[in-house]
Amino acid sequence: MKKTYLQQIKRLLFFSFVFVLFSLNANAQTSESIEKPEKEFKNTIHFNITNPLIFGGKSLIFGYERVLKNNQTFSINIGQAGLPSFNFVNDAEFKSNTILSEGGFHLSGDYRFYLSKLNKYNAPRGVYIGPYISHNTFDKKHSWQYQPDDAASLTTVESDMNIKINQIGFQLGYQFVFWKRFSVDMILIGPGIATYKIKADIGGNLSDEDRQKFLDKLNEALKDKFPGYDGLDLDGEFQKKGTVSTTSFGYRYMIQIGYRF
Repeated sequence: MKKTYLQQIKRLLFFSFVFVLFSLNANAQTSESIEKPEKEFKNTIHFNITNPLIFGGKSLIFGYERVLKNNQTFSINIGQAGLPSFNFVNDAEFKSNTILSEGGFHLSGDYRFYLSKLNKYNAPRGVYIGPYISHNTFDKKHSWQYQPDDAASLTTVESDMNIKINQIGFQLGYQFVFWKRFSVDMILIGPGIATYKIKADIGGNLSDEDRQKFLDKLNEALKDKFPGYDGLDLDGEFQKKGTVSTTSFGYRYMIQIGYRF
């Protein structure tokens, strides 16, 4: 059974918390004073390893973090976003034929306050909190073969989908530094408010009933991939028009590896 997006998030979150707890125990602070490293590196280049694991190898996002004060930084992330495969690929009725085109874009930023009373070292090392904002665009044009149970021949169906997600929220994270130069940055909790704008155009000789059946399957697949989209009351808008624009819960979770300079 394939794991859903939310199941993958929960699993990564659990192991991240365990990792942080062990680190905090091993590096317990004996004094409330902040110790400065021998040499301060104010810049860090990050690579997001969460998105490729969940959304596939086409999601390549890089980040940059800059130290402003001993306990404050800002960071930006930019890169290529990819839309993952859906659960109904190779369904009994709909079978994947060809991906005609796909692409996407990610841009996000945050401001971080590293908690002096909890951290032994200056930023960017230790526990941090702060606001964030993000934008994601996904595009995918796909060709399908559709054969209902009562049909003898196949029908070619093309879907053209665009998803835009804008989100703002507040996050809690922890950043480890190893050998002064290397880092592992984990955003552990990042609830927020997100606006979802989703459009799906379906081409092909389909009846209204078959078109709605495809959109129903697509709608269910989106619920598995995007936290906050699940459980929305769409009032039939998506099934009838193939478009929806709404505001709901969003979530940010990320693990990055970095190099300091």
